[in-house]
Amino acid sequence: MSEYSAAHIEVLEGSAAVRKRPGMYIGSTGERGLHTLVYEVLEPAADALLLGRASRIEIALTADGGARITHDGHLDDLPERLAGFWTPQRPGVRRLCLSLFALGPFVVNALSIRLVAEEHHDGAVIRQEYARGERVTPPTETGPSDRTATTITFHPDPEVFETVAFHYDTVAAHLDELALLNRELDFTLADERTTPPRVGRFHHPAGPADFTTRLGGDPSATLTAAAEDEPMGGTVDLALSWTGRGGIRCYANSRRTGSGTHLTGFHDGLRAALLPHMGEHALRAVLAELTAVVSVKLDDPHYEGSTREVLGNHPVRARVAETVRRAVEAWLVEHPRTFG
Repeated sequence: MSEYSAAHIEVLEGSAAVRKRPGMYIGSTGERGLHTLVYEVLEPAADALLLGRASRIEIALTADGGARITHDGHLDDLPERLAGFWTPQRPGVRRLCLSLFALGPFVVNALSIRLVAEEHHDGAVIRQEYARGERVTPPTETGPSDRTATTITFHPDPEVFETVAFHYDTVAAHLDELALLNRELDFTLADERTTPPRVGRFHHPAGPADFTTRLGGDPSATLTAAAEDEPMGGTVDLALSWTGRGGIRCYANSRRTGSGTHLTGFHDGLRAALLPHMGEHALRAVLAELTAVVSVKLDDPHYEGSTREVLGNHPVRARVAETVRRAVEAWLVEHPRTFG
């Protein structure tokens, strides 16, 4: 390496690295990246609910252009998360895994002109404030409290983003999809920029079965199946409707994937269950008509490619195939005239 090259290598750490190349962490500095900030803060809140440490999550688009995420739980490691010192060492917990780098609130902190975190815990209110990733005030007790809650309010930095205007419908669609994939989740979204505020609730107790119906499937022609598998290191939750022409949607830890071992396993299971009853041509016709959602939650998901759109966990294929095969065979026993 030349002396010139060596002298001009810039080593950035912490929030400076995020601010220098925000696209590496949130994909873009356009509308897509802007809304990713909300999802990054939302992820640990949703994890808390899935772990049984919270029961509801409230998201607000504030009148002054910020976003506020509140849940009725407590994060012991919130200061570490905001400072970027946190790593997800939680064996046996299938996180939502929406963040590419598991840095969540830290990235949001670095890309916000202002971020305030407030915790109600152990009888006190603890508040801390940051500006563009730099601490303005340390965690400070500001008063008493008789409840448990965690709130993060942030304002995106206009020096980073092409626009700092959140779209209600974009956030709502994301919350709705998460709720369809995780029947335990219960979200409320309020747009405080309107009078009266526009408010929506997102909660789907039927999970993927509601999802296939949303995509056009007939509820009366829908089967569901779920399984947990130790070799796979996770769970599979799926719904399949023989109607709707909605295609097959696959997710890994609530993140949509274009293909991978879960999709391959779905096709394997369907073929194993249906080929004894029909030929290849008829099977292709069935595939063209059906609507399905395949969701796996994994302790340690592995993805192929830089965009992480292909799931690569090999044990997933066999478990999904077996789950689909058994569910379809049971359906055909109960509904022998499904295919004429």
